[in-house]
Amino acid sequence: MTSLPADGGLAAFGSSLTAITLAELGDKTFFMALILATRHRPRWVFIGSFAALAAVTLISLGLGYGLRELLPTNVMLWLGTVLFVGFGVRLLLEAQRLRPDAATEEAAEAEETVNLAESRARVRTPQQVMREAFVLVFLAELGDRTQFATIFLATAPAFTFAGLLAGTLLGHALVTWLAVGAGRWIGGRLSERLLYQLSGGLFLVFGLFSLRQALG
Repeated sequence: MTSLPADGGLAAFGSSLTAITLAELGDKTFFMALILATRHRPRWVFIGSFAALAAVTLISLGLGYGLRELLPTNVMLWLGTVLFVGFGVRLLLEAQRLRPDAATEEAAEAEETVNLAESRARVRTPQQVMREAFVLVFLAELGDRTQFATIFLATAPAFTFAGLLAGTLLGHALVTWLAVGAGRWIGGRLSERLLYQLSGGLFLVFGLFSLRQALG
């Protein structure tokens, strides 16, 4: 029988915090929050954006934990190994294909989306700002690499739900706060390639950890 570490909560917290922070920095949702914060009160943008990220997080954790309920622990460990290694390799390969101005392209795409949304309706009240931020960020986050990262983390039997939830939400809160508070300064200094490489390496480490657990 495979034994799991007792400190799964702490490991889940640290792993998810690191993974989400790396994946979310320079992402399309990061630039959306940045752009919205230059046009509206940052606090309302933060609330709407973070609420959307929290909603996607709960959906993603639910999907990952749903797999845990369907499959035995030893199968989940092998599945987690495949998912982590596959995702890590994919990120590393994408890092090699990224253009030097990838962050600029993400920012331009985010600005185009925001402009299109605001051309359809005037956004003035706090409720309107929060609703706009929620909808734009929620839709952008669905199918994003951050969502897949959260789902994959949730499939690891060694990670507790509470630890993953706390780490993921803190990571999202930190990056969203940076986006609305110092996004312009940070955005111009981000290296998408480096972030992809760090994320890919981190998921390979997760894969090796899962493999060790699977081998008992």
